[in-house]
Amino acid sequence: MNRKRQAGFSMVELMIAAVISLLLGTALLSLYVQNKNSFNQNSNIARMQDDARFAMNELVRDIGMAGFFADLLDPTLVTPDGSLSIATDCGPAALAEWMYQAVDPISGNAISITTVDNATGATANASYSCIDAAEIRPGTDIVAIKRVTGQTVAAPLPGRIYLRSNGTVGLLYQDPAFSPPAIVVPAPFQEWEFAPSIYYIQNYTNAPGDGLPALCRKLLQPGVTPTTVTECIAPGVEDLQLEYGLDTNGNGAPDVFLANPTLADLQQVVSAKIYLLARTTDADTRYLNDKVYTLSNAPPYQPMDNFYRRTFTTTLVIRNLKNLSRLDL
Repeated sequence: MNRKRQAGFSMVELMIAAVISLLLGTALLSLYVQNKNSFNQNSNIARMQDDARFAMNELVRDIGMAGFFADLLDPTLVTPDGSLSIATDCGPAALAEWMYQAVDPISGNAISITTVDNATGATANASYSCIDAAEIRPGTDIVAIKRVTGQTVAAPLPGRIYLRSNGTVGLLYQDPAFSPPAIVVPAPFQEWEFAPSIYYIQNYTNAPGDGLPALCRKLLQPGVTPTTVTECIAPGVEDLQLEYGLDTNGNGAPDVFLANPTLADLQQVVSAKIYLLARTTDADTRYLNDKVYTLSNAPPYQPMDNFYRRTFTTTLVIRNLKNLSRLDL
């Protein structure tokens, strides 16, 4: 009886198969790791760009409306009610109730937009007392905007600050209105909510020392006694620089851009350039960022770290300062 011998794999064949399997597994693992790293990198950069675009949109909207006091073209026509108070103010120490003022009481200039160029902790706190010297990212700009919202209010809410205006005079007051008010606004009038804001770069996002800078803003929080609160809107934004276009010849167009204008200069502002530098929130140890970034008049910056960065810039018109007061345009 003939029996067929069943032949198996030889040791050499098994070793070859094992090596091929190992190579295929290594290739698949390498492909997976590369795809995962690429996905994380793209996701990190996309999140950075989304945050920066949101930050730019908020800055453009707020700065573009600086000096909008409804149908009043002259900020001196806005009279703060004597009963207004605030728990945490945010102006120079010598100017009480600064958040409610439309005009600088010393110079008489409008303070619809004010700024600090390349701030330090000391200059930031001296100009805006609600910004602690330790929270500002040194070398970045600060911009403060005074304005009302873009639409009228049908029913004012208690604790909020409103501008009552009939186009000739305006009363800034807290609802419910104090009686007697600082001035009487004859009917017909409209109500607009007051919405000041101060934008700056904070050197942390969630807690001091977390190492993630952010674009933040100080806002007026309504209440029995309103106060100033902090809202961080764009983590990873590590620099804000601004240049202000001044109309020096009265034709309504910017003739010169200044990065460090005086309050007197700011009375001629008709436009602004905004520069943002944003970085990813997560580091990539496979990447070294040795690029040099130069924004406006800030010193050149070479990070030499593992974060991706992008610069964003735009130019906008500020319609409510000098432009709207030029009735002949």
